Amino acid sequence: MEKLKIDHSSSMPLHAQVEKLLRQLIEQPEYKKGGLLPKEVDLAKRLGISRNTLRQATNKLEYEGLLIRKKGVGTKVAEKGITTNLDNWLSFTQEMSDKGIEFKNYAMMAKWVDANDKIAAFFNIPKNQKVLYLSRLKGLDDCPFVYFESYFHPKIGLSIKEDFNRPLYDILENDYHVVPSFSKENIKACAVTKIIADKLEINVGDPILVRERYVSDPGMKPIEYNIGFYIAEKFTYSITIKR
Repeated sequence: MEKLKIDHSSSMPLHAQVEKLLRQLIEQPEYKKGGLLPKEVDLAKRLGISRNTLRQATNKLEYEGLLIRKKGVGTKVAEKGITTNLDNWLSFTQEMSDKGIEFKNYAMMAKWVDANDKIAAFFNIPKNQKVLYLSRLKGLDDCPFVYFESYFHPKIGLSIKEDFNRPLYDILENDYHVVPSFSKENIKACAVTKIIADKLEINVGDPILVRERYVSDPGMKPIEYNIGFYIAEKFTYSITIKR
C-alpha cells in the first residue's frame, strides 16, 4: 500500500490512475489469496481522491470480473475463473489442454450400473439394462472444481478397463469409431446438495452450475448422457452466435 500514490499533476485522469494502481494492488499475494481490499473510505483518503473517483475505477474492475463486492463484507479479488465454450466438440480434457490449463484428476471410477428411467429413455433401451457409468472429479492443484458423471450406450462397447485418463472423445473416435456429432445442452444454476458439495469441497447450499449433455452420433443415435457440476464462481460459459 505504501507504493500506491496518485500523481495529481499528471495529465492522466485520476480514475485512470486509480484503475492502474488497483490492478497492481490486486496482484499482491495477500489479496490474490482472498484478502479484503482496504475500506473504500480509507483508500480514498490515502490516495487523496473522492470516493466517487475510486468507485469509478473499482466498478470497472468489478465489471471485468476482477473484483467481488459483497455488502456488509467488503471488496476482494475474484478467483481466476475458467471460460469453457458451449459451441465446440472437445472433451473437457482436450479443451483445458488447448487453453494451457493444467488440471489433475482427483478421483475417477468406472462401473456397470442399471439404467434408470431417464437413461433408458434416452438410449432407447430397457430399464435396468447394464450401462457403463464413469465419474470424474477434476480440478487445479489446490482444489477440485468440477465433477462429471457419464453414462454410455452399451452398443459402443466401452469397458471398465479403459484408460479414462485419456481424452474421452479421443477414446470414442479412435478406438471405437464412434463420432460425437450432436449435443443437446441443458444448463441451470442451483444450490449444491451435500453429496456434490462434499466432492467439490464446498458448503451445502453454495451456488453451482449444472450442465446436462445428451450426445449423439451423425445418425442421431444416442452415445452418452453426461452431467457436470461446476463451482459457479470458477466457470464462465461462452457461446458464439452468428446471425
